[in-house]
Amino acid sequence: MRMSRAATERSRARIIDEAGKMVRARGVEGASVADVMQAAGMTHGGFYKHFESKDELLAQAAAAAFAEVQGRFDRRAASKGAEAARSAYVAEYLSAKHIAHPELGCPVAAFGADAGRRPEALARAFSEGVGALIERMAGEGGSRSEAIGKLLVLVGAVVAARAVGEGPLRKEILAAARGDEP
Repeated sequence: MRMSRAATERSRARIIDEAGKMVRARGVEGASVADVMQAAGMTHGGFYKHFESKDELLAQAAAAAFAEVQGRFDRRAASKGAEAARSAYVAEYLSAKHIAHPELGCPVAAFGADAGRRPEALARAFSEGVGALIERMAGEGGSRSEAIGKLLVLVGAVVAARAVGEGPLRKEILAAARGDEP
């Protein structure tokens, strides 16, 4: 029995969502097609009904992950203003929850290093996502260079905090990224 177009789109969206979470949690190589399909509640054999390749899926998963992060930012900006949205973004980025749950967080800190090692489709989706984050960080009339610097501090702090594990060094890294005085 053939799936309806709507059911096919729901399945595709579920696959993309699961891939986005998995690649953020495990990295590009750790997110196998079989594991993604299983997480989406489907069989590996159905993958090619939705995607031509793993690289196509990765590009769409990266775009969806960035859209998720951007959507949270935009909803905050609409309800509380752009400056409040930027402050909330930074606080959320440097939070214990973001450190502990990369599958729900920023793709840059989660698999940024992997993106440059893959075919162009993923790099293009990644570049567009990073560019959109920079625009939001800069805001209307803000400094793009300062926004890039801030994003790089955030990403570097999260990557380092995850790498060093629990303990005083992690706390020190996050405090320094927040600009807290010792």
